[in-house]
Amino acid sequence: MWGHLVERHTILSVVVGSRAFGLAVAGSDTDRRGVYVAPTEDFWSLTKPPTHLDGPEPEQFSWEVERFAMLALTGNPNLLEVLYSPLVEHITPLGAELRELAPAFLSRRVHRTYGAFARSQLARARADAEPRWKPVAHMLRLLAAGAALLETGTLTTDTGPDRDRLLAVRRGELTWPEITAWQEALGVRLDRALPDSPLPVDPDTARVESWLHSVRRRSLSGEGP
Repeated sequence: MWGHLVERHTILSVVVGSRAFGLAVAGSDTDRRGVYVAPTEDFWSLTKPPTHLDGPEPEQFSWEVERFAMLALTGNPNLLEVLYSPLVEHITPLGAELRELAPAFLSRRVHRTYGAFARSQLARARADAEPRWKPVAHMLRLLAAGAALLETGTLTTDTGPDRDRLLAVRRGELTWPEITAWQEALGVRLDRALPDSPLPVDPDTARVESWLHSVRRRSLSGEGP
C-alpha cells in the first residue's frame, strides 16, 4: 500500500555498512538506507503514513523524514551515518538540504549512544557460543568512530589505519583477550574525548525543526521531493 513512498518520494538513498566503511569482502551485502517525505496531505487521513518501510530492494530500509530527524537528534549512529555515507545512490534537492543540515544533528550525546550500543553488542557477541565476527568488527569500528567524532566534531566513515586490523577481527583472527583490550582502549579514548569535545552539549533541534516545517510547507504547495 505504501511502497510508492519509497519509490516516488525518496529524497536520499545511500549505501551504509561494510561497503561504506571499506570493510566489504566477497559476498558482502549491499545495505541501503533512505529517507522519504510523505506528502503533507497524507497526514490528514485517519491512517497515517508509516514512519519506516522495508524494501523494495533486499537489505533496504527507509525512514519518513520526521522519524529520521527525531532519531538522528538522539545521536543514533545508524541514522547519522546515513548523512555522512560517501556512497550516495539517489539524492534530490531536499536530500541535499538534509545532508547540509547534518552538523545540526551532532552533539555530545554520541558519547552515550555510540558507547552504550557498541558495548552492549560486544557483550552479547562474547556470550554467544559461536561469535559472529562481522558484528564484533562493526562494534569496534563504531567505538572508534564515536571517539573520533567527539575528538574532531566531524563524523567520518573511513576506518583509516584500523582497516586491516578490523578485517582481521572479521576473519576471526584475533583472540577475545586482544579484542577486549582493544575495546577497553577505545572506551578510554571515547571517555577522554568528551570533556573537551568541540561538539555542543545538545543538537540544534530548533534548526532541524525549522527545516522540517519548511519541508511540510513545500510539500503542501506541490513541490516534489
